[in-house]
Amino acid sequence: MDYKRMNDFRMLGLTIAYYRKLRGMTQADLAEATQLSRTHISNIEAPNGKTSISLNKLFDIAEVLEVPMKDLFDFRDK
Repeated sequence: MDYKRMNDFRMLGLTIAYYRKLRGMTQADLAEATQLSRTHISNIEAPNGKTSISLNKLFDIAEVLEVPMKDLFDFRDK
């Protein structure tokens, strides 16, 4: 996997973590609401993680966090 793709995964995870914390949710809360394991959420949010995620689950995460899907890809500094 090239550097840009790895950086995109990192930024996606950090953006998910940002919105999760903004909603006052724990990783366990998000995991339960999206039917993912807490470990998987942790791996997605990990800055050095390379965990992939399906589009279906990404839509679930956006819905639970009450943000448009496109906002998860707005990689401005959070």
